[in-house]
Amino acid sequence: MSRPVPPFAELLAQCTTSAVHLETRDVYAVDEEDQDLKSWRADDLAPVGDRSAWWGSFHDAVAEAVDRGVVVQRARVVSLPATEYIRFEHACTPRNLAAGEDVRWLSRGQALGLLLPAHDFWLFDSRLIRWHHFAGDGVHLHDELDDRQDVAGRTAAAFGAVWSRAVPHEEFTIS
Repeated sequence: MSRPVPPFAELLAQCTTSAVHLETRDVYAVDEEDQDLKSWRADDLAPVGDRSAWWGSFHDAVAEAVDRGVVVQRARVVSLPATEYIRFEHACTPRNLAAGEDVRWLSRGQALGLLLPAHDFWLFDSRLIRWHHFAGDGVHLHDELDDRQDVAGRTAAAFGAVWSRAVPHEEFTIS
């Protein structure tokens, strides 16, 4: 499993059917989001219609994959009432939708009984996992690739269980 991890866009470009992402943390400390978080706090987040202000390489990669027929799904398991970061993330989700992602939310209380991985992940074509390792304060530490098929199967099942209970972004209210 210890091998170089290609950039996300490269992994997504190799996808042929699906890319699913599970997020389970209530706080992320991601440097590239700092400016958007400051803008959101100031109630000055660029509107979704102004793509020149926020569209980036991540959105390009997702849109290109979706155009090729790849299904891109993101499920977020969150605590309610939501942390400041989750409220910010909810406000920015229309950007993911504009790129072609399907995003759903599940409150942690609705996740009772589900067996979930200890790490967030992307699962590409139900066969390659990109595990995300974070520190307790939300700082991203590193990513790790995993192509063990038994683990990929369990990871896909965990994502599917969350997805089936989760609520589409447009219907999910942050408390």
